[in-house]
Amino acid sequence: MNIAKVVVDVPASQTNRVFDYNIPDKFTDIVHCGMRVIVPFGPRKVMGFVLEITDHSSFDKLKSIDDLLDVTPVLNKELLELGKWLSNHTLSFYISAFQAMLPQVLKAKYKKEFQRKNGAQLPKELETIFAGRDFVSSDEFIERDGNYRLLQRMIEDDQIDVLYHVHSRETIKKETILGLAKEPRVYAEKIETLPKQATKQREILAYLLDQGGDVSQKRLIKDLKTTRATIKTLIDQGLVKETKKEVYRNPYKEENYKRTTPLGLTEEQTEVIKPIWTSIDQNEHEVFLLHGVTGSGKTEVYLQAIQKVLAHQKGAIVLVPEISLTPQMVKRFKGRFGSDVAVLHSALSPGEKYDEWRKIQRQQVKVVVGARSAIFAPLKNIGIIIIDEEHETSYKQEEHPRYHTKDVAIHRGEVHKCPVVLGSATPTLESYARAQKNVYRLLSLPHRVNNQAMPEVKIVDMRDELHAGNRTMFSRTLKEAIEERIKRKEQIVLFLNRRGYSTFVMCRDCGYVLECPHCDIALTYHRKQEKLKCHYCSYEEKMPSACPSCQSETIRYFGTGTQKVEEAIQELIPTARVIRMDVDTTRKKGSHEKLLNQYGNHEADILLGTQMIAKGLDFANVTLVGVLAADSMLHLPDFRSSEKTFQLLTQVSGRAGRAELPGEVVVQTYTPEHYSIQLASKHDYDTFFQKEMSMRKKFQYPPYYFLTLITVSHPNQVKCQEVIRTISQLLMKHLAKETKILGPTPSPVTRIKDRYRYQCMVKYKNEPKQREILNKILVVFESDIQKNDLLIQIDLQPYQLM
Repeated sequence: MNIAKVVVDVPASQTNRVFDYNIPDKFTDIVHCGMRVIVPFGPRKVMGFVLEITDHSSFDKLKSIDDLLDVTPVLNKELLELGKWLSNHTLSFYISAFQAMLPQVLKAKYKKEFQRKNGAQLPKELETIFAGRDFVSSDEFIERDGNYRLLQRMIEDDQIDVLYHVHSRETIKKETILGLAKEPRVYAEKIETLPKQATKQREILAYLLDQGGDVSQKRLIKDLKTTRATIKTLIDQGLVKETKKEVYRNPYKEENYKRTTPLGLTEEQTEVIKPIWTSIDQNEHEVFLLHGVTGSGKTEVYLQAIQKVLAHQKGAIVLVPEISLTPQMVKRFKGRFGSDVAVLHSALSPGEKYDEWRKIQRQQVKVVVGARSAIFAPLKNIGIIIIDEEHETSYKQEEHPRYHTKDVAIHRGEVHKCPVVLGSATPTLESYARAQKNVYRLLSLPHRVNNQAMPEVKIVDMRDELHAGNRTMFSRTLKEAIEERIKRKEQIVLFLNRRGYSTFVMCRDCGYVLECPHCDIALTYHRKQEKLKCHYCSYEEKMPSACPSCQSETIRYFGTGTQKVEEAIQELIPTARVIRMDVDTTRKKGSHEKLLNQYGNHEADILLGTQMIAKGLDFANVTLVGVLAADSMLHLPDFRSSEKTFQLLTQVSGRAGRAELPGEVVVQTYTPEHYSIQLASKHDYDTFFQKEMSMRKKFQYPPYYFLTLITVSHPNQVKCQEVIRTISQLLMKHLAKETKILGPTPSPVTRIKDRYRYQCMVKYKNEPKQREILNKILVVFESDIQKNDLLIQIDLQPYQLM
């Protein structure tokens, strides 16, 4: 068995397959499937994954593996199979699928260098960058704005070579451990012979004797208030030995979480958990849709289902949307299962993520709680997969490979013969329709725990407020309700579906709107830095004092952002204490937790925020929720906008009245008659489902039809239009007659980062050949993709139509 089949890290159609490499004698029996290796590929060295080890190849002359990046496999057999499935399922490259499964730290880092061949004479533009040298690093080339076209031509003309240096960024945290270097009985005499002034040295030796074993240097320095220099003297004298010990970075220390015990289940909870338990006991794969109103105790059902799984010596994966992976959520799982829990999400440092991942890989934990990518956790024996808030769009990955977490979860559930539980107060129409057709099994929790009433919802028509002369962003109803709550020492959550200070900046004289020079989108005003920023490409500029078009000074901000609301509250109700939570205030590590703790300790009356406060928060003292701009999502060019509005309003309403005190919700809107706002105010999911399904049927949208979105982008607009037109024509020719091709049209945001974007949409009921045809189309444009900066994105389940 001396031949390895390797997938190389060269994302292109012609390299999207396995290549055979000889395993040199020094690596015989060391190379295993799932390991990363360095292999020669053409003139360069690249990283690759070993998928199979065999003893035969259909090729005579094979190159040999150059080096190993791993000592043990980073992907187990099941994950290798999952990677192949994911690649076919999402039309992505094998390498992208395998890379998606690994923590950031394990993604091999290349250093690229460009080398002048045999003293070649280069064009003047490149000579200035090479500056007489034979080598220039890729980083320097980018920094000095090197011309890539010219570079490519020189590479094709064999004047310049590309060299790859591979670095693995694996970082393991080590701790210095101190111990006694000699037998304990030797030390009584040694301590006596130390000079009089060496009191600290005496203390250190006495401390180590007293501890009777190895002690962390950090702890010793803290306890004895000493320095590294003093310790070093003792090490040099051969009295103290030091060793390095590998430790895990632990972002969630167990001692911070009080252990909890299972709660008594209500009748409804008992009814829904029974079929899940049966599925666990019988090792059967089944998909359950747990439809429970906010506050109905879904989390307790998850916890007790996991307990059953642990009793069977198996593991569990629990997925929560990034924004509701709050410290509260972590606390519930850590409190119940302690050190058996690993947590994976984006607020951890790369090192912390790597350590949590290694704990899972070494099977040292049984429960994985995390955001989207935790679905790839390397647990060996999975007994249940839970997706909480299954309707959340963040479960869809928007970059290569464009997978939906739900599909991956169901696939892994089939492999491990275990149940998959999808939980939500507002399931997606697709999931609920599947449950209606018995593809999924529907489990319902229609009441809150302890039979608390759902909060009363008042809809305020902001048009009436304007007619009554109220020009503030708070209706009279909401202002009075806030004041009353502050008087009663109760708390308020204010929700705004925006970030930044204002949406856009416009001149009132000539109507000029400041736009990003690289994207077709208005710039957003950020008050704190007095800057305008593009939320697509991060371009920013200073806020001008006059209109760049007509020089008028009547340049103003339009729209409402969280910062502006915060200032308006302070003006209107000066006594109110406000905590603002949005992307800008939660940027720093730990800030999310800190702000929520302050609010939980009642250091503020009002929690004001964007999306991230709509989910999973559970504060007993919150009795009022105010929604400031309910319609901001209704008017987006997206067929799911009504559904997203209904889900968000229902979720945010669910933050009120979760304990003894009754809750109230005030929804401010300019379209109070819209059915998604009306039905969300009544917490009426079933009527909303019927109404929205009839709309979807009428306009032929999911779940009645499937969609595929194809987006082409290129710096040249004409080239972009040409390619999308060709793709549309090829699809019309080869797909079924009943299939509809919409477009080609410009994308809703036609230019991003100086690239034009055009799209076409495929609407179909059954199209078994679609993947095959799309793959062929990608092959047709392969050389354009490789050489002419063309990008073709295919999304087989689009959630972002922008």
